[in-house]
Amino acid sequence: MKKTVALTGASGIMGFQTFLELYKKKDEVDIALLMRDSEKNRKKFASYLNDSSVRIIWGNLLNYEDVLNLVNGADYVLHIGGMVSPKADYYPMTTLKTNIGAAQNIVKAVKAQKDPDAVKVVYIGTVAETGDRNPPIHWGRCGDPIKISVYDHYAISKVKAEAVFAESGLKHWVSLRQSGILYPDILKNMEPIMYHVPMNGVLEWATVEDSGRLMANICSMDLPDTFWRKFYNIGSGEEYRLTNYEFEELILTTLGLGSPKSLFCPNWFTTQNFHGQWYLDGDVLEELCHFRANIPVKEYFKEMMNHVEPFYKLAFLGRPYAPILKHTWMKSIAKTKTYGTLWWVQQNVEERMSAYYGSLEKYHQIPDNWNDFKLVVPSKKKESEEVLILNHGYDETKPFDELTLEDLKRAAAYRGGECLAEELVDMYTPVLWKSARGNTFMMSPNLVLKGGHWCHEELPWPWDYDTEAKINPFFAQVWTPLHDLNEMNVYGPEVFDDFKEAIK
Repeated sequence: MKKTVALTGASGIMGFQTFLELYKKKDEVDIALLMRDSEKNRKKFASYLNDSSVRIIWGNLLNYEDVLNLVNGADYVLHIGGMVSPKADYYPMTTLKTNIGAAQNIVKAVKAQKDPDAVKVVYIGTVAETGDRNPPIHWGRCGDPIKISVYDHYAISKVKAEAVFAESGLKHWVSLRQSGILYPDILKNMEPIMYHVPMNGVLEWATVEDSGRLMANICSMDLPDTFWRKFYNIGSGEEYRLTNYEFEELILTTLGLGSPKSLFCPNWFTTQNFHGQWYLDGDVLEELCHFRANIPVKEYFKEMMNHVEPFYKLAFLGRPYAPILKHTWMKSIAKTKTYGTLWWVQQNVEERMSAYYGSLEKYHQIPDNWNDFKLVVPSKKKESEEVLILNHGYDETKPFDELTLEDLKRAAAYRGGECLAEELVDMYTPVLWKSARGNTFMMSPNLVLKGGHWCHEELPWPWDYDTEAKINPFFAQVWTPLHDLNEMNVYGPEVFDDFKEAIK
């Protein structure tokens, strides 16, 4: 009997690739799509309109009746849709309303089904939930502290939406935290936020093909119950662990422009307050779902650039023209009003300078030429001495379902708070907690310990992270080393031994 898969976000990057992967299996699955009714979307899906295996609902994620229509009869709900950057950065309130409201509608629609426990729901979270993880804390895993970068309203919306699913009471939900996605049109994102990325920051990328295959595999594999009600990181593996400088170099070299040094100055980029990490637990999802193509990263970039639109293939200009591009087009993007890094410097926008550099004074310490800028490439092997595994505040050697109230109390104390629960039903039923700031809140042990969440009332305005690090040792692990050791986040090996002792 054919399964029915309900998919949101099918017109987007990951969503469309997921649709294509599902469509390859249309003899096994029927596909229901919910999309905005636009000329662009109708053109994109014109060839599928009369296909009996595809049902399209033209509607809105914030309209419950549209969502219910999508979910009715579904065996799987793949929730990829929502507002993403850069649009999310320009319309923060709309982003919050859309991403949280969509999650609430989906949960409500699943609960309206005859047998909600039989419906399997996949939510796509984001690496942005854990924020800036530059060296020396560049290795991460699910359960590490939620730390939303300043001004990142998109990440706020994704954290809160993730909690909607985790606390829904549904038996079969999973949150997959997506990393940066590699896809041919990535060069279209010539926005000022391209300079919000620290050159010495890291990211374990995921290819769009791997991402689509993952989603389709989840729907076709008989995954055990232990797969569900958990959090996973999506990445394409060791080959795709890149510093941000290495990423820029791969793109530009593939296009024939050579080094980023020919197109940018180092002080056009921020030094902190973005997001990204290399995954200690990234292979877990691969072992379960077998979605990686394992293409060498340089080979993948060459293939990806074969599909770039001609306008973005700058190779025909050749390297002699790079200085002209640098001092006209590229620099003008960095000077864009409101979001450009050089505009912040020129206007001395103190809040932005503080968030992204530490201060204007610290910005002026960044060299304006690459010869004086220290590029750092940490080891990409999980076995490296540079791998720092953060303390989650409880005994992780115990089976998770066998944790006791005493374990929860220890975890809460490590977060500067208390667990006020008098009984523990299971890891998925909310209990009462108290934060170091005195706020009480209900949250499941699963969301706290495995999701890394804490009091949502304190998310994250006014981003008072200096204070939080002083009262919350769990959070201090991801804040103090990036702001006390060296504001420019350019670390050499000498910092690792000190930091290892600090987090014990």
